[in-house]
Amino acid sequence: MATEFLADPDELAIWLGKPVNDPKLLAALRAATRRFRGAVGHDVDLVEDDEVTLDGNGRESLLLPVWPTTAVTSVTLDEEELVEGTDYSWSDMGVLRRLGCRAWPDRLRCLTVVYSHGWEVVPEAIQEAVIDQARTMFSVPAGVQSKAVGGQSVTFGSTAAVGVTDQWSKAVARYKVRTSGDV
Repeated sequence: MATEFLADPDELAIWLGKPVNDPKLLAALRAATRRFRGAVGHDVDLVEDDEVTLDGNGRESLLLPVWPTTAVTSVTLDEEELVEGTDYSWSDMGVLRRLGCRAWPDRLRCLTVVYSHGWEVVPEAIQEAVIDQARTMFSVPAGVQSKAVGGQSVTFGSTAAVGVTDQWSKAVARYKVRTSGDV
């Protein structure tokens, strides 16, 4: 089950100089956590016995969508359960390799894999990106920030204007769900 936050509220409280139970602080951290999970397409936390249906790629190896892989419980090809060590092997990087000089069929939805993936402790790069995003979300006010009547100038400071940092972009790229095109 996914944890509520991908970073420590105590750390954000120190950065912002606010109490750890400040509702706006917690809302910003919750929003940054949801935003990161949405950007990478998975919970990040450890998920056990996740069942996925995959397309074969006609190659010896394919990638499981989320890494690190902590266990592969079963691999079923066209409704036939395969044997680990004889028919396939796997790595913690999420590589599922066909053994015996064979390749995975080049067919859609032919594989069902039950595997465990994710982190018991969230990687520091993710924690840092989420803290940074939460700090920005906490600090940028929503709505009109300034207004000038004579020169007709309006400045908005909204969360829509809250972009992402290079740190955020790199963390999302590294930890996002992988597709068959990533092989």
